[in-house]
Amino acid sequence: MSQQHLPLYKRVEQHILEKIDSGQLVPGDLIASEPQLANQLDVSQGTVKKAIDNLVNEKRLFRHQGKGTYVSSIDFNNSLFRFFSYGDASGQGVRIHKETVELSLKVAPTHISKALSYPPERELLYIQRRGYIEEQPILIEHCWWCPEILPGLEKGDVHIPDLMYAMVVEKYGVPVISAEETLTADSADDYTADALEIDASSPVVVLTRNTFSRNDKMIEYRTTIGRADKFSYKTKIR
Repeated sequence: MSQQHLPLYKRVEQHILEKIDSGQLVPGDLIASEPQLANQLDVSQGTVKKAIDNLVNEKRLFRHQGKGTYVSSIDFNNSLFRFFSYGDASGQGVRIHKETVELSLKVAPTHISKALSYPPERELLYIQRRGYIEEQPILIEHCWWCPEILPGLEKGDVHIPDLMYAMVVEKYGVPVISAEETLTADSADDYTADALEIDASSPVVVLTRNTFSRNDKMIEYRTTIGRADKFSYKTKIR
């Protein structure tokens, strides 16, 4: 459907989403008030309210009573648990503690350099983390970052929290706007099997994530490999 044939409230939604997707508005930003948007877009306040209500229901925006409407933060941790769940078949995520086991600048595999738009010979920031439930290793993260996004992190002077994106936003001032994820299955190579304490060639689940900042710039290529013996997937279809 062309823009001119869209209902007015849908045009307002698109206007707001375009600002979010382009990085003009980032998580935590206050959006224009309903009267301001109505004036800017030459629509009624009721039309703006309907558009904002829809985006709040979709969790793209949230209202703070008495203060205004803000761009929602992206809950990457819950995003992970849309796919990875351990312990039973309930589909409920559990807290996984993560430890950094490697932090360095090094040349990435060619397909990763290409995805991040870097020359294949240029070093990227590599972070390997392992996730544990209590003492049991559950998953490995292989994270490749544009090094200028997190300058000096390879020196190891900064603690990397379990929820790494909070550090990216708060310490480095880099907004994390969106991500694309792909879930596949594979078998464990020797390194993965040893790290996860499973037999070589055991089945594993693999979640590949491309993370983006402003202007659709990809800033991270991440592969999370998890044990499949305790894996479950749950969703609701309506």
